[in-house]
Amino acid sequence: MLNKLHELSERFVRRYPDFGLPGLMRYIVVAQAVVYVLTVFSSATATSFLAFRWSAILHGEIWRLVTFVFMPAYTSITDAIWMAFFLYLYYMIGMTLEREWGTAKFNLYYASGVALTILVGIVSGILAGDAWIGTRFVNLSMFFAFAMLYPDTQFLIFLIIPVKVKWLAWLDAAFFAFSILSNALSLNLAGALLPLIAILNFFVFFWPDITDWFVYRRQRARHQTSPKTIHFRQAARDQKRKEARQGYRHKCEVCGRTDADFPDLQFRYCSRCEGYHCFCQDHIFTHEHYK
Repeated sequence: MLNKLHELSERFVRRYPDFGLPGLMRYIVVAQAVVYVLTVFSSATATSFLAFRWSAILHGEIWRLVTFVFMPAYTSITDAIWMAFFLYLYYMIGMTLEREWGTAKFNLYYASGVALTILVGIVSGILAGDAWIGTRFVNLSMFFAFAMLYPDTQFLIFLIIPVKVKWLAWLDAAFFAFSILSNALSLNLAGALLPLIAILNFFVFFWPDITDWFVYRRQRARHQTSPKTIHFRQAARDQKRKEARQGYRHKCEVCGRTDADFPDLQFRYCSRCEGYHCFCQDHIFTHEHYK
């Protein structure tokens, strides 16, 4: 199913290359910053008309289906540093993804995450009443996308400690898992579903990459534990001990020449032979393979 959804998203982007708003994340970050300032210097009720409330939407306040995207995750002056940090992070990652994917695909990624968030808000509103619904996990899920595309990019933690993005993504995943588990245990339906749908949205767009990674890991583990690999490693260790005793490193299995006697001669080891067998450049392609 996820593979079908991925194909649909790719087909949509190819069919509608002009879809979306260029620089989408810039507008969202600016809007969240403005709402945060208004909330801090007035009151939370001053901007509450922007928040997602299913009961209010049923009474005609349909703008909330859009404006909730602009609601910040922080509302206190004491959280100003965290607010600034995350807004910068969202902006940097969002603009990078848009440059990598193009405007259409990035807008579709964000729009589908928002649509799933709205669905959670509707379900939660019907089953459990109004709950806080925001795009915090949609924004954080962009970090997973960034880590898939640039796993070895380094961030400076506390401005001094370089850490690769792929390791920070595991911390992000731990936060998602903790949020899902803690909200599920406290019977907070919306709180448990929001990180789940953000991960689902990420899976849809990266499903081929994720499946390829699992296939690679499985094949690599199978190769590492195969009898042929184990025997090859043991033969290599035996060869090193043998080299220390006999005074040369390479010796052709066919003609008997060694690198000590012929230092300009090139030697290779055959991967198709059973064991660890060396051949000179004249016999590497012409010898009979050991079985």
